[in-house]
Amino acid sequence: MALSQVEVLPNGLTLAVEERPWMPGVALQLLVPVGAVNDPEGMEGAASLLEGWLWKGAGSRDARALADAFDDLGVRRGSSSALEHTTFAAQFLAEKLPAVLSLYADVLMRPHLPAEALEAVRQIALQELASLEDQPPKKMFAALRQAVFASPHGRNPSGKKAHLEAMSAEALRRDFARRYAPQGAILALVGGVRFEQAREAVLNALGEWSGPGVSYPPIELQPVHAIHLEQDSAQVQIGLVYPDISFDHPEFYSARLAAQVLSGGSSSRLFTEVREKRGLVYSVYAAPNGVKGYSYLTAYAGTTPERADETLKVMQAEITRLSEGVTEAELERTRIGLRAALVMQDESSRSRAASIARDLYLLGRVRPLEEIEAQIAAVDVPRINRYLAANPYQNPWIATLGPRKLAVTE
Repeated sequence: MALSQVEVLPNGLTLAVEERPWMPGVALQLLVPVGAVNDPEGMEGAASLLEGWLWKGAGSRDARALADAFDDLGVRRGSSSALEHTTFAAQFLAEKLPAVLSLYADVLMRPHLPAEALEAVRQIALQELASLEDQPPKKMFAALRQAVFASPHGRNPSGKKAHLEAMSAEALRRDFARRYAPQGAILALVGGVRFEQAREAVLNALGEWSGPGVSYPPIELQPVHAIHLEQDSAQVQIGLVYPDISFDHPEFYSARLAAQVLSGGSSSRLFTEVREKRGLVYSVYAAPNGVKGYSYLTAYAGTTPERADETLKVMQAEITRLSEGVTEAELERTRIGLRAALVMQDESSRSRAASIARDLYLLGRVRPLEEIEAQIAAVDVPRINRYLAANPYQNPWIATLGPRKLAVTE
């Protein structure tokens, strides 16, 4: 099994390379710490606008020539801005690494940011924000995150309409110069490239990238409470957030396996009890989630107004019932499912590059697959049941969206 080599370069950029010499291609994942959480006050959505604006020309190329240059190198690429990072992902042939990095250096260090292109980027961002009205679950969860966090971690990465409309080209250029920097950025490469070869190419392309960057604000939570979003709709959206243990906690995989028992497929407890036995919902699930420094378990159900009160009651009862323990059969089934997902993820260089970057961000190190598998295997029934008894899921933040407030949240 290949191991990742990690080095913090002189300019502060963290480089991680996992050599897979049998592969002809390379997957790239670059996390730049520019997200909604550190958008300037009064400029919520700035990270989103900058991510789109960066592609409107860089270095010696206008927008069309820049796109053509990536295509000429056979690069499959994408980028996005989220709560904590702006992410650049790409896949390409290994021998193209220096040329590909040169193009990314232009985007990160020498973007044109032309004023005449900003309005088109702004309109796309406004359309994305408006699309929340057509996506009730997403709208509900955006409101729920604001109910959980008092700090900017509760922001919607899409921004605020008034802020998006008001941001000027000059203000955004100043924000770019302040936040786009190598400090805290993470570049992961997986595939047919040697570490020394990759390091040299990265230093040649990005060695002059400089700047202190910005930090993240401290996490602040709201008091636990319930919120309701009134909407005349044929369905009710229900969301729950339970405090959970952090990514680096020694019982992390006890919690991860417990979440799989709740929502790991058609034999899971939520699916069986809420959907199959009672026919209460068209969709129900639970999943671990969080930001750096605070983890939580998210649960969701979509149902009809007539069945919404019972749905919420049964969901909470099933999640609370975890504290009574799981069976050997449940644990074995979820352990197999989780290990299979990890193995398949590891086989994808793109997924592996993403997990390396995520590990470095959350843990400051890269976990080999063998370590994760050993931690999963070490969780037996007595251990997980001790953990669940001592750490029951209870007292969640609750959000509902639909035609009326639910009785059980009043």
